[in-house]
Amino acid sequence: MKNGESSERFDGHDAATPDLSVVLPCYNERVVIEESTAEIVRVLEATRLEWEIIFVDDVSKDDTVARAERLCAADSRLRLIRHPRNTGRGRTATDGMRAARGRIVGFLDIDLEVPARYIPPAVEAIRAGAEVVCAWRIYLPNLALLHREILSKGYSRLVRGQLGLPLRDTEAGFKFFDRERILPILDQSHNPGWFWDTEVMARAYFAGLRIVELPAVFVKRNEVPTTVRIIPDTIEYWRQLRRFRPEVRRLRAQHLQATLDGGSSPWAATIDDRAAWAKTITTQAEPLANVETKQP
Repeated sequence: MKNGESSERFDGHDAATPDLSVVLPCYNERVVIEESTAEIVRVLEATRLEWEIIFVDDVSKDDTVARAERLCAADSRLRLIRHPRNTGRGRTATDGMRAARGRIVGFLDIDLEVPARYIPPAVEAIRAGAEVVCAWRIYLPNLALLHREILSKGYSRLVRGQLGLPLRDTEAGFKFFDRERILPILDQSHNPGWFWDTEVMARAYFAGLRIVELPAVFVKRNEVPTTVRIIPDTIEYWRQLRRFRPEVRRLRAQHLQATLDGGSSPWAATIDDRAAWAKTITTQAEPLANVETKQP
């Protein structure tokens, strides 16, 4: 196995093409992996989707792998990919989506600070014609989360100002895609770390993919220690944005020429029906028109 490649365990996984592949990047997730997986399975089982879950472990130092292996052994729809060396969140999500077989593929942070109940609305949006669905995190009034909200909104302003993207939240750890449309974008994206989220969204936008932002209430998991470092992370994001700007200028010019030649224009929208939004955030597994739910 070459350095940087992934090893994969299939555990007898069925070869049929599922409707949906959910990728769970993992690094030291022993506190949440079992509870979060059970919640994701519960949400998915409430639909009529054929699905798979793919854990991608980025060389955890705790017993995350052992716990993931037990989960996979108990359910053939779950499988595990293990990195031989630590690569970062971007590479971890990418490897999972490349290994996925679902027509719709996506990932969410396994701490479920964007809850699993938003997966069915994301699938519905893609079936309705979107090609990218990204959570737009909504912070309810909470003094303990004020710094996270300030960072999120501040970074969104930087992204709009530096890159010219009309998106509210490129960094949310909840993104779902039309698999065929996102694979070429993944091939073009090179940042292996946290900036990968912004790079993928920028490349998708200037490639003309239809992007929908899904309002999602952010839920802080107090038992999970934060990895956010306010000053170092802000400085690093600024550096990455400045470094990426020449590429964005190239992408913008390239797409302008394609548009003049008859291609599609960049497209982004927000699911902003407040009645539907309020209903979604107060239910656990919302029955949806395009994602049929099982009847008791």
